[in-house]
Amino acid sequence: MLNRHSKKYFMDVENFLAAGYQGTKRFTQQQVPTANATGFGAAADDYMERGIDLNEQLIRNKPATFFMKVSGNSMINAGIFDGDIAIVDRSIKPVNGKIVIAVIDGEMLIRRYEKTLNKLLLIPETPRLSPIDVSEFSDFKIWGVVAHIIRSV
Repeated sequence: MLNRHSKKYFMDVENFLAAGYQGTKRFTQQQVPTANATGFGAAADDYMERGIDLNEQLIRNKPATFFMKVSGNSMINAGIFDGDIAIVDRSIKPVNGKIVIAVIDGEMLIRRYEKTLNKLLLIPETPRLSPIDVSEFSDFKIWGVVAHIIRSV
């Protein structure tokens, strides 16, 4: 049977050895029940944070987010190159200046979205291609808005 002092000691050890490491700043020297016989902790431990979760950083709406591999050089002046990975969010509303994935007459394209009162343009970011003027008779829809680009170096 544990007395009240030993119970408190075990609760402190349990908190100290918790799986979610949060650095050593939350404990004072008096709160640490035992010393590390192998040496001292690294000074950087005081500033250590948990790892970066790219899903948390790059994805806002998980069910509406897709990864697509870019093929071609139509957006090189926007910094999007052949082989890059586009993180596309289908829940974001397209607005002027955003880069979108559009489907026009069955072809999927990545272009900059520009809409005026009476005209919709899909603008490439290269001088080699012309903007696409989307007519009202085109089979056209915006598939999603590019939220991020991932590139291997």
